[in-house]
Amino acid sequence: MPAGLAHRTIVDFCLPRHARPMFRFSLPPSPLRRRPPDLIYAADDKVPLGPLLVLGAQHATTAMAFITYVLAAAKIAGLDRYGMQSMVTMTLIGMAICTALQAWGGRFGSGTLLVHMPNPFMITFVSAMVAAHGPGAMAVIALVYGLVALAAGPLMTRMRPLFPPAVVGTVICMGGMALVESAMRHTLGLDHQWKINLGSVAISGVTLGCIIVLSVWAGKRLRLLSLLAGIVAGIIVAAMLGRLDGLDALATTPLVALPTVHAPVFQIDFAMVIAIGLIAILTQLDNLGSVTMLDKMDDADWKRANMKAVGGGIKANGIGDIISGMLGGFPTCTCSTNIALAHATRSTARRIGLVTAAILALAAFLPQVTLALTLIPEPVLGAVELYAACFLIVSGFELIASRAMDSRGIFTVGLAICTGLSIMLMPQMTQDVPASWRFLIGSGFVMAGLVVIVLNLLFRLGTAQRAQQTLNPADLHNDIINFVETQGAAWGVRRKVVQRAAMAALEAAEAIQGSGTRKPEGIRGSFDEFNLDLELLHSGAPLKIGGPAGTPLQHGQDLLDGDESALLAALDNVSGLLLTHLADRVQTAAGADANSSVLKLHFEH
Repeated sequence: MPAGLAHRTIVDFCLPRHARPMFRFSLPPSPLRRRPPDLIYAADDKVPLGPLLVLGAQHATTAMAFITYVLAAAKIAGLDRYGMQSMVTMTLIGMAICTALQAWGGRFGSGTLLVHMPNPFMITFVSAMVAAHGPGAMAVIALVYGLVALAAGPLMTRMRPLFPPAVVGTVICMGGMALVESAMRHTLGLDHQWKINLGSVAISGVTLGCIIVLSVWAGKRLRLLSLLAGIVAGIIVAAMLGRLDGLDALATTPLVALPTVHAPVFQIDFAMVIAIGLIAILTQLDNLGSVTMLDKMDDADWKRANMKAVGGGIKANGIGDIISGMLGGFPTCTCSTNIALAHATRSTARRIGLVTAAILALAAFLPQVTLALTLIPEPVLGAVELYAACFLIVSGFELIASRAMDSRGIFTVGLAICTGLSIMLMPQMTQDVPASWRFLIGSGFVMAGLVVIVLNLLFRLGTAQRAQQTLNPADLHNDIINFVETQGAAWGVRRKVVQRAAMAALEAAEAIQGSGTRKPEGIRGSFDEFNLDLELLHSGAPLKIGGPAGTPLQHGQDLLDGDESALLAALDNVSGLLLTHLADRVQTAAGADANSSVLKLHFEH
């Protein structure tokens, strides 16, 4: 029985009847995965009603806090309060659609707990378009943005070699680094003269401290409330310090209201189309990283990105944004802070995503709720952003380090990160760039993503997927180790597989030498992202692998007291047992001529 199914059965039978899960429908099945032991609720688990509502509310509240991006764009564009309210409402509907599709999975979603938020990279374009053509201009922005995503979705399953863990990890890491500046500004309350506000430090310190304490030392139930408790604690401190502003606006805001739908306006410059298309492509690369992070959290034996789920996640983004954009909504992207929340609560259940989507859709028609969320103090948001930045940076480096790397990989990752950081730390470098390209070249996150993709494509040139080397009997150990490690790094093989392959190849070479009549002559290797194959070429007849079960251990004393040939046969059997343990498959075959043979070692990747 799969681990996840066993867990769901235990939950259903151990809980009292009133606390059993509320959802009884079946979601599209997820891939078979081994459940990580530290997860409280995995992707396909049924969550009891109480925790389900609490977790859904936390995710919805976190995502809605970023409505400030929409308000910022609307304010720059000069919209009045009713125009802002309409854009916020339609954006929430788009976030709800995208989040629901992601959680549902199947053909039009990733099947993960991915919550969507307004895309901060679109603020400049949205404000410019709305200022020039009115709120109806959101329709053409949504069409360009969504159609690019829908076009990219079906191609993702064929683009696995273009996005190895080093590329995805670099994008995730730079996404976290891109949050650092705004997180520290909000956390420390920095003004234009770089002076720290002690009140902001107190508010953010209490918020972040509460999140850390509950995430690290609290029990299972309290851990689910870590982020929500931190936000509430920060708001309480802000109220005590007199830092809650705008509460009087709630009295003049209706409880329930229908949004105003603006007629679409299909006017846009060609340069703007290219710019929005580029941002859409890079956003989908961020989507790839987000799906990979959730998939990795749900699989204790994670090996590589699930490109089918990635393609579904990109299609969910495109469909939701086209629908909401035609009504005047803001383009969305996956929310890294919600991924950090899933990590903090150790809960990745898809049903939480469905509840989150329902809350987002409900909030779209409750202006008082929406306004209250936008009034959350900046130091509180800064603490949440700082937690998300820490999680993304470390997770990105973990993905990068999961594969062996040679000089090509070092340059690919290193140059991309250096490019992104240099733009973040020295923005003056891009001040002479034409205004139409400044959004692209002036973004450290965008440039790091472009550089890592281009360098990965460039350095793949000349990298053969097969290699061969002659073995020197006088230096057999070093030859084998160097061959496996060098080719493993060039091919980007997982480190654990490289270590296991090196041990198996050494054991095979020693078994060949120990047979007395054979001599290792060469080693061949090949890799295709799913399989690593090593072949040891040797003289003589094919080596016999295995023997009578139990011979080396059950009759050890008899072998020591007997003749030497029986002892050698037992030792050969030990080597065979070790090889079958280290490699996923061991085969022997005749070589190219009558006096040569091949010992084949296969490793699943």
